[in-house]
Amino acid sequence: MRKTAIALFLVLAVALIGIAPSVSLAEYPSNYVVLKGGLYSPSNDFDLHGQHFNHDDGFVAEIAYGHYFMPMFALELGAGYFESKASAAVPAGETKFKVVPLTLTGKVLFPIGSIEPYGEFGIGGYITGTDVSGTVDEALDSTETVFGLHAGAGVNFNVTQNVFLGVEGRYLWARPSWGGTDIKLDGFTVTADLGFRF
Repeated sequence: MRKTAIALFLVLAVALIGIAPSVSLAEYPSNYVVLKGGLYSPSNDFDLHGQHFNHDDGFVAEIAYGHYFMPMFALELGAGYFESKASAAVPAGETKFKVVPLTLTGKVLFPIGSIEPYGEFGIGGYITGTDVSGTVDEALDSTETVFGLHAGAGVNFNVTQNVFLGVEGRYLWARPSWGGTDIKLDGFTVTADLGFRF
């Protein structure tokens, strides 16, 4: 699953480099909104009350508001949604994890003409709900809120002074608990981004 996420990130980056026009931005507008969508790839399976669950890939979507405090530093507030499914190794049912992340992310940027690579680190609150089916433990059928961290890297490609395309890879750490058992939602997200500066 991790190899799939990394490969998708690289393919999107190469594709965007190929289509990015040569726009050199002397001065960015200081605010932006960005829409993100892509793949969520959990890193861990888990065990719950004697059952082993295989955690499958899912999807992620996010909208974020950002502000440049200087050309090389920005803060971003994000809200989104991601989900994935986990099924018991011995067929007994399925669990769908539905997560609403609320995040604050610091970005260190390295503008090079029309290309803007960056690294990022942040914190978030993860509101996690489940849908269970079959004979899956009912302890999973609840909503939990947990704090977590994330770190990643990405690159933006400026189409105009106010519009950019991008690709972002991120790893998140979050560990909600159901029925006394911690379940890691740790995993990779890879997104394609569309942003508007103003």
